[in-house]
Amino acid sequence: MISNMLWIAGAYLLGSVPTGLLLGKLYGIDVRNEGSGNIGATNLYRTVGRKVGIMTLLGDCLKGMIPVLLAWKLGLIEPMQAWVGLAAFCGHVFSIFLLFKGGKGVATALGVYLALAPLAVLGALAIFILLVAIWRYISLGSIVAAAIMPVIIWFMPHTRELLFSAAIISTIVIIKHHANISRLASGTENRFKA
Repeated sequence: MISNMLWIAGAYLLGSVPTGLLLGKLYGIDVRNEGSGNIGATNLYRTVGRKVGIMTLLGDCLKGMIPVLLAWKLGLIEPMQAWVGLAAFCGHVFSIFLLFKGGKGVATALGVYLALAPLAVLGALAIFILLVAIWRYISLGSIVAAAIMPVIIWFMPHTRELLFSAAIISTIVIIKHHANISRLASGTENRFKA
């Protein structure tokens, strides 16, 4: 029990490291005061540049992937791996280092899912790419991909804990995109420019 709690705490702390904020500061920018104010890859891409945006994406993704892979490598059972992934995701979205604020969680969720359900990621990623290619809205692709992940996992071999974690992640990602949803509805959302 204590060991499990340590795993969850460690995953949460790793997830809490604000990759985008730290990278932005290396370039003399506090991204919370730039663009959308979000610390995620899309805002870094738009405000600092492509390279930093990609670095943020990779860093946030690894925060979700590394704890789960370590848990798997060190023999934690699959249900605990799901809780570890959820903890890392929650760390990013509700970072202890940012007074329980954070990013929208898409990249960190991707890292969690790459470790826990890589085949499901392929389906969600295809939907994300298709939507962004057609409408050029990163937020739309992210919202729909997040929403579809628990559905895809439902139709695959899964533990109850994985499905529950996926449902929580999906719900939080959608809620965190509430401003994007309002802008999409009003036609004022920014389109992605490669």
